[in-house]
Amino acid sequence: MKTYMAKMEEVEHKWVLFDADGAVLGRLAAKIATILMGKHKVTYTPHADCGDFVIVVNADKVRMTGTKEQTKEYDWYTGYPGGHKIRSYARQKEIRPEEVVELAVRRMLPKTRLARQMYRRLKVYRGPKHEHQAQKPEKIEL
Repeated sequence: MKTYMAKMEEVEHKWVLFDADGAVLGRLAAKIATILMGKHKVTYTPHADCGDFVIVVNADKVRMTGTKEQTKEYDWYTGYPGGHKIRSYARQKEIRPEEVVELAVRRMLPKTRLARQMYRRLKVYRGPKHEHQAQKPEKIEL
């Protein structure tokens, strides 16, 4: 029996819609990362980009379990002396809730060039509206 290996020309990318209203961030991000990688398909091939496009709406209504809402922090370095910045989860969710979901998903993807290509297919929106109705996304419940 031969093993099937998908080629980039043969892969068909579908559109999937997630509603993050009341969803737990980590569980949502894990499901999204799986779909972006294409691991939910029987034609999954590690070296080919066979995942689907993912749209996430209501990113501002995502939640965390336990005490993470009070203790989680996002930090980054600007590249300048004294440029280590730290922001709490609550403040980050207030300023840019889309970035909270994007970072959670991005960190669950592999650290490769292919993963950067997969990440470009993630579209996250703060409210319930998105601009991809023409693609007819299939809604997935968590």
